[in-house]
Amino acid sequence: MHHSPAPPVLLGDEPGSFPHGVLAERHPAIIEQVRGAFPYGPEVHRALDALRESCLHGVLEPLPDDAHDQRRWREWGADAVLGRSWFDVPWLWSESYFYRRLLHAVGYFAPGPWQGVDPFRPFKLAELDSAETREELAALDALAHRPAADRAEALLHGSLWGNRADLGFRLSDAAAEDRAAAPGLVADDSARLWPLLTGRGTLCLVADNAGRELVPDLLLVAHLLAEGRVERVVLHVKPYPYYVSDATTADLVDALRALTAAPGEAAAYGHALWSAMTDGTLAVRAHPFWASPLPFEDLPADLRAQCAAATLTVVKGDLNYRRLVGDRRWPPTTPFADVTAHFPGPVAALRTLKSDVITGLAPDTERDLVAAEGQRWRTGGTHALIQVRD
Repeated sequence: MHHSPAPPVLLGDEPGSFPHGVLAERHPAIIEQVRGAFPYGPEVHRALDALRESCLHGVLEPLPDDAHDQRRWREWGADAVLGRSWFDVPWLWSESYFYRRLLHAVGYFAPGPWQGVDPFRPFKLAELDSAETREELAALDALAHRPAADRAEALLHGSLWGNRADLGFRLSDAAAEDRAAAPGLVADDSARLWPLLTGRGTLCLVADNAGRELVPDLLLVAHLLAEGRVERVVLHVKPYPYYVSDATTADLVDALRALTAAPGEAAAYGHALWSAMTDGTLAVRAHPFWASPLPFEDLPADLRAQCAAATLTVVKGDLNYRRLVGDRRWPPTTPFADVTAHFPGPVAALRTLKSDVITGLAPDTERDLVAAEGQRWRTGGTHALIQVRD
């Protein structure tokens, strides 16, 4: 089980640290990106200015009294962090609450002309319609002639490395997309993953980003269903726009439309997925907990029951990994099985490394990474992992 006592949670209070950079640089940059994405009126601009000032020099303020989810945030623990600097509360809280406050600033939840308008939608659509996405979809034509095992491995790695397609990450690291991915993985439990997919039961997939990450996730899902490796897939997405590019139901529909409109094999995948959704073989869920500031150790009873009943839960992306293992300063060699023992069923993590949290590394792997790159390997998006606890 975990080290006792558990190491401290990550904060953003250390200048020069990755969390501090997210709070001091990434969040203000996101505010400016959103400001320029729509012709918002003066009231929204004033609200965005106030949020920027609060992030840099202020404290976490309560949601309005009439906010539909005020009680939920209090149940999640808001009273313990409100009134404190964004830099002095758990980083997971600072990030999650930032996006909730950003949606308030642009009127996403309030009755009015901007209600329900995703402030990140232009960025998501541009990525979905990019030359890179079209190139990746075209590769499916050649893959169609490969043996099923080769296709499965290729689609698994496509889903894994698709996690580099993270708009929020690239806002704070403009060179991230151009850096070559490091060869190999820092941990690879894929040989333990495939035997769990025996053709029975349900696969739960906790999605991360929209666009160029969600598309390869869907391709993998389509393959698993077509090859009979699972009977059903439940795709868990965010209930509202979150962390810039995190996938919502609307983003799922956009991705399916892009696939069905694409040439070649991509369209076949898209039509198969569309059909799977209409007959319930592929279901989508958007539980409020997925946009909470809490670790997965605090899964509510209904989600815990769903994951317990699943053949396997696949957790995608960096944020979901942080929430799965706990957003703490774990020694990198801490066993992945220990820090995920709380999870109610078999679980697999597919993640490219874009934050400090890491577990499950072999001692020689950690030593070699530090010798070659210092600590940059943790956050640069050039390394990845597949970890399984069965």
